[in-house]
Amino acid sequence: MTHEKKPYSITISQLAELGREHIPAELISSTHLIYNSPAALAFNSPGAQGFGVKRAGLAIPGSVMLLVGPGCCGRNTTILSEMGGYSDRFFFYIMDETDIVTGRHLRKIPQAVTEILEDLPVKPSVVMICMTCADALLGTDMERVCRKAEAAAGLPVVPCYMYALTREGRKPPMVDVRRAVYSLLKKQKRHKRTVNLLGYFAPLQDDCELYDILHQLGITTINELSRCQTFAAYQDMAKANFNVILNPESRLAAQHMEKNLGIPSIELTRLYQVGQIHTQYQALGQVLQTTVDDSRWYEAAKETVAYIKRQYSGTTVAIGEMQNGNAFEMALALTRYGFCVREIYANLSGDDFVYLRHLQKLSPDTRVYSNLSPSMLYYDGSRHPVDITIGKDAAYYHDDSAHVFWDEEIQPFGYAGVLALLRKLDAAWKGRNS
Repeated sequence: MTHEKKPYSITISQLAELGREHIPAELISSTHLIYNSPAALAFNSPGAQGFGVKRAGLAIPGSVMLLVGPGCCGRNTTILSEMGGYSDRFFFYIMDETDIVTGRHLRKIPQAVTEILEDLPVKPSVVMICMTCADALLGTDMERVCRKAEAAAGLPVVPCYMYALTREGRKPPMVDVRRAVYSLLKKQKRHKRTVNLLGYFAPLQDDCELYDILHQLGITTINELSRCQTFAAYQDMAKANFNVILNPESRLAAQHMEKNLGIPSIELTRLYQVGQIHTQYQALGQVLQTTVDDSRWYEAAKETVAYIKRQYSGTTVAIGEMQNGNAFEMALALTRYGFCVREIYANLSGDDFVYLRHLQKLSPDTRVYSNLSPSMLYYDGSRHPVDITIGKDAAYYHDDSAHVFWDEEIQPFGYAGVLALLRKLDAAWKGRNS
């Protein structure tokens, strides 16, 4: 008798019963023997899109980057350079076997930086040194190396770490690179009516109501790193009265800015539940000792949700994690909007249990899978058909469904984000059935 091979999965109800202290190992990324490899769907391909450490490290206007690592570590950087318009901002120091064994390359980095400056027609604002796992294993003191390079070059040289080995630590690469890109800010007199939005390497959608709400609260200048066109504009971020954290990966950067620049922070969460967005804006007003009038956007969002409920009640959905949102929070929102969320493909953290507890009551049989599990090789989407998918990973599993990738670089947020997602869902379904 042969045993049927199946992908690992667990229901929302079962997860909620286990509790946040007993998350199955299959849903914790650090427990996977094979982490980022073609055995799992979630691996970094040569044509990877979005903002990884290398591209994010170039967020400072006028910056250039020296990538230091074996040739294999730069394979997707070459594609990014050509396809992403970064060809004049990326430089490479290719480590050989002797470098890896002896650390010889560390003495050559200052010289490499000076050679880059000699080759450039315009002096950059900063040179970012991107290190790979080779130097993580060597235990390289990159701060010291960068200080030497800075003395030789006569301009700021800042390290950023493309250390996959640290992805499960306190400072994973995408957390630390956010700290790095704000590290050049120098303390200035703070302006009462200026704020920074921290979180993403692309701006919020232009129609996001958060801009209007902040203006309503008396804010006249709203800084986003992605909208800074010059190094001077970047430096002006040090004048902010407070930071608004929009992505948890920016908490470390915000802590450093508070310590070094005296800028405190407030954190907002990207949500797709209209009621929770309203609650969050009211809480923002309370923290700032004023009131927030979000009624115009709140009522418009509720009207759209009511329309969606009438049109799509019972429509089946699968949600992946390769999209602009928390898969579990989005599942809860769409369930409350009348959709039937059949499957979620995402790893789980303790913070997600605030959504799981509600999903347990509303959609206990929703099944959760892990993109990182090699057992997904046995997944057969034809056995679990759904009407609509959200996220490229969900689309991969359900080729015949209507697809909403929801992974644009411009970031959705607030009521505007909810409306944009619901319009995308509506358009995808109508387009598939037209």
